[in-house]
Amino acid sequence: MKMKKSQLLCGLAVLVLAALLPLFMQGYGNRLMNTALISAIAVIGLNFVFGYAGLISLAHAAFVGIAAYIVAILTTAHGWSPWLAALLAIAATCLCAYIAGRILLRLKGHYLALATLGLNVSFTIVASNWLDVTGGTNGISGIPSLSLAGVPLDDERSFYWFALAVLTLLAGLATRVRHSHAGRALMAVRDDELATAMTGLPVTRIKVAAFTLGAAYAAVAGCLFAFHIRFVSPEDFNFSHSIIYLAMLIVGGEGSIVGAVLGAVGVTLLPELLRGVGNAYMLVFGVLVLVILVVLPRGLISLAQPATYRGLRRRQGTGAATAGHGGRSS
Repeated sequence: MKMKKSQLLCGLAVLVLAALLPLFMQGYGNRLMNTALISAIAVIGLNFVFGYAGLISLAHAAFVGIAAYIVAILTTAHGWSPWLAALLAIAATCLCAYIAGRILLRLKGHYLALATLGLNVSFTIVASNWLDVTGGTNGISGIPSLSLAGVPLDDERSFYWFALAVLTLLAGLATRVRHSHAGRALMAVRDDELATAMTGLPVTRIKVAAFTLGAAYAAVAGCLFAFHIRFVSPEDFNFSHSIIYLAMLIVGGEGSIVGAVLGAVGVTLLPELLRGVGNAYMLVFGVLVLVILVVLPRGLISLAQPATYRGLRRRQGTGAATAGHGGRSS
């Protein structure tokens, strides 16, 4: 209980610092942080699918895109309220994920990865060629901004605080799910699907639930993306973005909500911090990601776990002992 209290206080301190951050940043910095917050929401959703249920999905960006496009179409072409458009977008995205999950989630491993990759590619093709509805490669512009209690969220600072509140709420909900019976069922499927099925749990239904819940988070991220950028195009949701979301989760620490946020923020900000190295920044970025994965195979979240440092000390001790033994032998 004491540990839980300390974790809560630490979380509140981080939240307060995050809320104060826009006061010390300029426009582009706040815009970049808004992008990181939106990505964090999407990656928390992917954590249900990959981190908890162990399902390799390369269609996550498609679900972000479905919601973003629905919001864009309803608000620009049909004059819907942004809030109503967002609610319908989230519901429609969940329905699409449920239907796709019922069809695809009987596949496993690389077959599932390829099937979900095909789903993302199909979405991009439809968005690029359905000119009358999606605008094709030109996209859709003029999406209205959100307003809360009559206050428009049309500047980077106010949108940041709103996005941070949404992220906090959804992260709290994800934590509750993680420690619930449903969360334990997800991880049971990940750890041993056959044994889980033998206990009588509906494995396919559990997978579909994880897939749909992950898509719901992706849909929220898609709505926020549309209201933040106020423009959507097929390139914003192609399969490379699904791979980036997966990289964010792995770098931050799969199976961890805090790790998902760390990975999203880190992978979003790191390329910008490396702009000073010129054209080589992508090479340096790739090398840094590889170093993180080799040194911290459980992701950045392992930096906050004492076991990581105990393991490093043991490896150093073993290496020193081996070197000493080798010296005596010679």
